[in-house]
Amino acid sequence: MSGRRPASPPLRALPGLLRKLAVDRLGMMRDAAALDDAVLVSLGPKKLFVFNRPDYAKHVLADNAANYRKGIGLAESRKMLGDGLLTSEGDLWRRQRSTVQPAFKPARVTTHAQAVAQETVKLRDLLARRGAHGPLDVLQEVTGFTLGVLGRTVLDTGLHAHGGIAHAFEAVQDQAMFDMVTQNTVPTWAPLATQRRFRRSRRELRRTVDELVADRSARLNDTPTADDDAFALMIAAARRHTDPRAGYEQLRDELVTLLLAGHETTASTLGWTLLLLARHPHLRDLVRQEARAVLDHGRAPDAGDLHKLTYTTQVVQEAMRLYPPVWILPRVALQPDEVGPYAVPSGADVLICPYTLHRHPALWERPEQFDPSRFDPARLADRPRYAYIPFGAGPRFCVGSGLGMMEAVFVTALLTRDLDLDTLPGDDRTPEPMMSLRMRGGLPMTVRPLR
Repeated sequence: MSGRRPASPPLRALPGLLRKLAVDRLGMMRDAAALDDAVLVSLGPKKLFVFNRPDYAKHVLADNAANYRKGIGLAESRKMLGDGLLTSEGDLWRRQRSTVQPAFKPARVTTHAQAVAQETVKLRDLLARRGAHGPLDVLQEVTGFTLGVLGRTVLDTGLHAHGGIAHAFEAVQDQAMFDMVTQNTVPTWAPLATQRRFRRSRRELRRTVDELVADRSARLNDTPTADDDAFALMIAAARRHTDPRAGYEQLRDELVTLLLAGHETTASTLGWTLLLLARHPHLRDLVRQEARAVLDHGRAPDAGDLHKLTYTTQVVQEAMRLYPPVWILPRVALQPDEVGPYAVPSGADVLICPYTLHRHPALWERPEQFDPSRFDPARLADRPRYAYIPFGAGPRFCVGSGLGMMEAVFVTALLTRDLDLDTLPGDDRTPEPMMSLRMRGGLPMTVRPLR
């Protein structure tokens, strides 16, 4: 390879970078982005190539995606997720993707609009009822909402009786980040609090998955059709496996991944959207005006309203710019490559960080400011396609992005139309970069119904 070597932080900065890898991963990525658009960070034997330009992201994630497999962080998640759609590679990943993708086609997602709207109304009523007794954690409630939608639309299975799923996934993510920081040097059986919590959560998740599979299998026709939900298609694929035990283990991995990815990212997006609107009441008023005009006479949204709620959609898009649910995309180079003018050796860790890409000052005017008008169609023409990648990009673009956007837009419109959601005095929420960009400490808010 004839490519150049990216810039590197000075040696005196390395101890600080190691500390930030453990306690401030967003700070580490911001520091790297401030140094240059291509940075090489050496952490002992590990070489991290951090690329922060749209064309570099396009090359790694799309143009030469076949040369890269999942990397740091996601690799550690296999302890819980196994070889599900989020972590699998090669032919296995392609089979898994082709199995579930029909359930997420736009026409299929449109048929879920009524279920999403019904769950949104339930969420509004629950917030109004519980909010009458004082502040409540809105993030916890929207997480329950996203699980409810996932169950009704993708799994045809009720998840309301499995409220512990979200807490179990918190432990899974904590373990994955711990393994990443310690580079897998601490065995899972070690008697540490993180490991004990992880082992307990893994048992709970597996028990939940077994119950869900047994229930859904009992109601499943022998021959799936194109109209079946993703869960039915996954079970049918497992039944066709030549090894029944291996087929079931694969089904378990796929379902655990679907449960995590199907609710975590949307819940995160909703939390940040509601927080940002509470911090910008004049923009919240614009959402309310649009919701009252489109969703007239107090009705719930339907499929035809999604494309009419244009400003609300821009608000959600801008929230995902500032706080992308997929905040980092780690890869490992299989063969030597050149990303722009830079040489990347085989085995190198490559990081594409939507969080810093979405705040690049050369791409976004006043990048730290919450400004939904950035996503007015008239302002999109000159923006590079890969400047904005909240759902990832390339072959591994999030299969559930359409359903997630419908949920986020419907909830934002209906809650803003009917409720005032406000943060508590002195409240200062901060992001927690795990597998998604969570909100640290939940989202305590007051709720006031509007007439």
